[in-house]
Amino acid sequence: MKKIVLVTGASGYLGGRLCHALLDQGHHVKAFVRRTSDLSCLPSPTTDSTDHGGALELAYGDVTDYPSLLDACSDCHVIFHAAALVEPWLPDPSRFVSVNVGGLKNVLQAYKDTGGSIEKIIYTSSFFALGSTDGYVADESQIIERFNWRLPGFIGEGNDRFSFSHVDDVVGGHIATMNKGRPGERYLLTGENASFKHVFDLAATISRTNKPQFGIPLFAIEAYGWLLVLCSRLTGKLPLISPPTVHVLRHQWAYSCEKARVELNYSPRSLEEGLTEVLPWLKRSNLIKY
Repeated sequence: MKKIVLVTGASGYLGGRLCHALLDQGHHVKAFVRRTSDLSCLPSPTTDSTDHGGALELAYGDVTDYPSLLDACSDCHVIFHAAALVEPWLPDPSRFVSVNVGGLKNVLQAYKDTGGSIEKIIYTSSFFALGSTDGYVADESQIIERFNWRLPGFIGEGNDRFSFSHVDDVVGGHIATMNKGRPGERYLLTGENASFKHVFDLAATISRTNKPQFGIPLFAIEAYGWLLVLCSRLTGKLPLISPPTVHVLRHQWAYSCEKARVELNYSPRSLEEGLTEVLPWLKRSNLIKY
């Protein structure tokens, strides 16, 4: 059965790919976006389903603006709540609460106020919400910084553990959750657990570039983070890394997706497969050079 599906955060990387996949399956998609959003990751809106998939409708608003959200939820069968404020640091940290917590509360309230048409809400969160699993971790932006020669080595001692997953695998897991997920359950759409040293070494092998030879101590990264925060206060440009980010880097984030494998038939590709696809895409997008 084809459904009317609302996707919050539709202009984001995950949300945009999710909209494409839902359209390919013939669903009517309401992309909930702000009027200032960059819509380049979304296809052009259509009023009717086509031979190639479902219809896309733009619904303008903000998850912190309840009337616009309630209006977008009208007649929907499913809500994918993927909207979030994700930044390494903000001068006003209360914005994280208003968007990430207040936005979720508004989605749940809209569910209650729509009169029962909504069958399921799939809420997307970071596994950081589950807590660390000890050790070290690093941020995915390290890959771009590494290939642009702004990061001479890997962060930490190379014994961190982080879970890497391909965006299209995560999107497939979302749709499987819509179709087969049990209400009230939590599914980890994670992938291969690896250190960033292993990621960098593998990326170097794939791209035929030199492997990083040393680790950058976390105390040096933290000092650099404080400097970037100071520059941010002066320039208004958000920092690439911040002291709270370094706090995350001091822990390990390795998880199992076995439950999703069993219940959703989730089958993430390997880290090598993912990097083999991602590195050329980053190069074509002029985000990295090699």
